[in-house]
Amino acid sequence: MTKVFDVAVVGATGAVGETMLRILEQRDFPVRNLYPLASARSAGKEVLFKGRKYRIEDLAEFDFAKAQIGLFSAGGSISAEFAPKAAEAGCVVVDNTSHFRREPDVPLIVPEVNAHAIGGYTQRGIIANPNCSTIQMLVALKPLHDAAHIERINVATYQAVSGSGASAIRELADQTARLLNGKEIQPPESYPKQIAFNVLPHIDVFLDNGYTKEEMKMVWETRRILEDDSIQVNPTAARVPVFYGHSEAVHIETREKLTAARATELLSSFPGVTVLDTREPGGYATAVTEAADTDAVYVSRIREDISHPNGLDLWVVSDNVRKGAALNSVQIAEILIRDHL
Repeated sequence: MTKVFDVAVVGATGAVGETMLRILEQRDFPVRNLYPLASARSAGKEVLFKGRKYRIEDLAEFDFAKAQIGLFSAGGSISAEFAPKAAEAGCVVVDNTSHFRREPDVPLIVPEVNAHAIGGYTQRGIIANPNCSTIQMLVALKPLHDAAHIERINVATYQAVSGSGASAIRELADQTARLLNGKEIQPPESYPKQIAFNVLPHIDVFLDNGYTKEEMKMVWETRRILEDDSIQVNPTAARVPVFYGHSEAVHIETREKLTAARATELLSSFPGVTVLDTREPGGYATAVTEAADTDAVYVSRIREDISHPNGLDLWVVSDNVRKGAALNSVQIAEILIRDHL
């Protein structure tokens, strides 16, 4: 008989929470009882799951002893307060915020890359979901690292506004509509400058070294997930006027020479990766045409770096709300119930 589980989804009304519910249904996760949770403001509203309506409960009043798995995506301060309470009540938390990612006793997991580390959840009862831009990059780089050992990564990201939440999506839509109708835009709120028809080389706060926190997350998380502190990572993170789907130009330098043909072969057989690379107009993946609302990490433009003997260049695209957040969390939960619970 199939084991079934009681699942709490924290932040059920947010973009990632709603997507988590859809993915739990699409992948037929063995849910016995579903507990959609949100702030008191959203309590009483309803969500649809497998054809049935579920009433959203107030997170602050929920007894986590009722659930074995908690999928959290309601912001770092919420996770900081409620994830330890849930874990204490016996509910294993998969947290999608940045709050626990640098804690050494909380596993930081990309299932295709380091699923073996999930067992470490027993220390705190919490598993952390990495940053969306790190997740898609490492799914693409894992088979290449295993084959030729990556020594250095240069990456520029082109990140969708959905990474900033619903208000940023509305801001891009509103600015675009106004500008196309010859109107002045309202003063920006989600971003420091106009995002419509623009590119902002700034995500998260600036740090003392001149990098932003989003950029440094990619450094810290890459080393931790690949379990190799010697890997040099040099990121630039930019926000672009795209609704869903992050794109990345990734340049790697490897210890052993890796040809473009061999890299293509390795990537084509790696779980979670779809290679789309025909070296002709349109023979590559983009955020809008391939990534949005799909699960794969797409890799295109695979070529040997003409400036470095052991260099390789890739274009990596994925849906930041699905693989970059909700799907990765559900995949972690699937391994958790298969191998550990």
